[in-house]
Amino acid sequence: MTELLTSLSKLIVDLWSLLKVVSGLLLPWIPLAVWIGFWLCAVNWNKLRDVLVSKGGLLGVLLIGAIWVLIWGVVAPPESGSHYLFGLTLSNFVGKLVYVTALFCLMFLCGSVQLSGCCQQWCEVTMPDPRAHGDHGHGGHDSHIQSAGHADHGHASH
Repeated sequence: MTELLTSLSKLIVDLWSLLKVVSGLLLPWIPLAVWIGFWLCAVNWNKLRDVLVSKGGLLGVLLIGAIWVLIWGVVAPPESGSHYLFGLTLSNFVGKLVYVTALFCLMFLCGSVQLSGCCQQWCEVTMPDPRAHGDHGHGGHDSHIQSAGHADHGHASH
């Protein structure tokens, strides 16, 4: 019986150490998983695509990215003074530009996956159409004007 308790306690200690090692490996990747999950499931890319392309929103996104690079480069410079990426030695701001560009590429890749319909069963984004209500709670605005005896005060008659 003591052998069983000893083996069980060793099993619990080993499982705890395994959990610590696995969580140590996965913990740094959680922000990236949240970034991907947000842009894949929480954003309506049909509407965002219209804003980015036809209304000039892409320029705003690029300016926000430039501000990210500047602020991140000033707030958190690397300890050695440069970044080492893919065998290259990059300065602080160039390295941050590579990181922000990679985040933007992931963002737009998530958008293209959502627009292709690959993940429609997990993250269907539907927004109510405000034009579907019709009278906007006025209860027949034109009939109210006629029945109350109001003169035309800026409302075009149909």
